Amino acid sequence: MSELTIKSPDGAFTGYLATPASGSGPGIVVIQEIFGVNKVMRDIADHLAQCGYLALVPDLFWRQEPGIQLTDQTEEEWNRAFELYQDFDEDRGVGDLRTTIDTLRGLDQCSGRVGTVGYCLGGKLAYLCATRTDADCSVGYYGVGIESALGEADNITRPLLLHIAELDQFCPKEAQEQIHKALDGHGNVTLHDYPGCDHAFARIGGEHYDFEAATLAAERSLSFFNHYLR
Repeated sequence: MSELTIKSPDGAFTGYLATPASGSGPGIVVIQEIFGVNKVMRDIADHLAQCGYLALVPDLFWRQEPGIQLTDQTEEEWNRAFELYQDFDEDRGVGDLRTTIDTLRGLDQCSGRVGTVGYCLGGKLAYLCATRTDADCSVGYYGVGIESALGEADNITRPLLLHIAELDQFCPKEAQEQIHKALDGHGNVTLHDYPGCDHAFARIGGEHYDFEAATLAAERSLSFFNHYLR
């Protein structure tokens, strides 16, 4: 596990790189929540590496506060996380992800195929990776604001998997209905709903963590990656 420098047209930023025991494998870009590249994100990358993937978590807040790591355990950290989220430039973030995908694909350890997986803020960005980048496949967990970008759905030409939490306070029922209406018939999109689950049901240690739902979503995601990246 190491830190990798990612060079973009706007400057350089860092990412956490987790390498499988074999030394190489397909790539997965892990897209952060609003808390930065914290232990939760690094643990996800480490788990993917244990499953045989080369996982890279880019610091998407590098323009605002490089290297920031927050948790969901204090009000002060929540407030700072929301400030970063509100000031985040989504279009530039997608550009950084495009650069990250290219960087990961160009590493000697990478087999060539690269997918993405994102959570919360990263869940929407994973959707946008499916509409705006050449990622080989993408997975989004409880993405916030996807309903505002459904006009881009026709651009999805590679597989996309979305996990939707029924009780998600940041993606309410009306938004979920819009997502289903736009994407249910899309040949490249798979949607899974998780009844009784709230936002961040897969965040270990979080208030709404649901072991059964998180385990099911992880199994579905890994099966998806194994199918499209190997």
